[in-house]
Amino acid sequence: MHPLQSQIERLASAKSPEARAVFLEFRDALTRGEVRAAEKRNGEWKVNVWVKQGILLGFRLGEITQMGSGECLSFVDKDTFPARKFTVADKVRVVPGGSSVRLGAYIAPSVICMPPMFINVGAYVDEGTMIDSHALVGSCAQIGKRVHLSAAAQIGGVLEPVNAAPVIIEDDVLVGGNCGVYEGTLVRSRAVLGAGTILTRSTPLYDLVRGEVYRASHEKPLEVPENAVVVPGSRGVNKGKAEEWGISLYAPVIVKYRDEKTERGVELEDWLR
Repeated sequence: MHPLQSQIERLASAKSPEARAVFLEFRDALTRGEVRAAEKRNGEWKVNVWVKQGILLGFRLGEITQMGSGECLSFVDKDTFPARKFTVADKVRVVPGGSSVRLGAYIAPSVICMPPMFINVGAYVDEGTMIDSHALVGSCAQIGKRVHLSAAAQIGGVLEPVNAAPVIIEDDVLVGGNCGVYEGTLVRSRAVLGAGTILTRSTPLYDLVRGEVYRASHEKPLEVPENAVVVPGSRGVNKGKAEEWGISLYAPVIVKYRDEKTERGVELEDWLR
């Protein structure tokens, strides 16, 4: 058990100077990556409920204040979650152009942030990852090593309920442009999400290679298998007027698993780093 866990659980509903002091210590630990909203233990991802409780405590304790300086660039937000400021010592590339990262988000050395992008509190972004322009990393999302979140990719945040799994993107995943990954979806290592792919708890994933259909359950999120290459597809509806009108519904489809041709298609990622 982390030393802060019992304090956060005890003060989760408090609003006092003690609670604020504990929260600020907790927020710094989040920023350093010492605590995480979810982590892999014995090969399985587990949610750290107390970490989400700590983040919610910060929102309860926060007071609205004006941040930033100058006539044109200023923000009004909770004082407990200001924007994070980076230095050369952080070894994170934050390219000029309107990006923002909240304190309480861990950004590992060698991460590249292309403008404009946003990383919310509780997120964990591991080494060698690129967050491209107009990409979002939502609250508590867990992003692995050497991931590329392409332009306009949206990684949803899951803060409540506190026991819900956040979106998890494992190592070496390529998330194409305009993708959306939401509601605790788990994308296993080395998967490729083609541009425009949308994944949610209510979205079945059709595997043409293995002849399987993957769905989320009450206990488990939707899971994209390791090395899967997923593209947007559709499936026909054969009920009522839908069949007569030729209506199809969106469906993500696994068309293959990563091979040498896929490797050549994504090798440019190394040059961008």
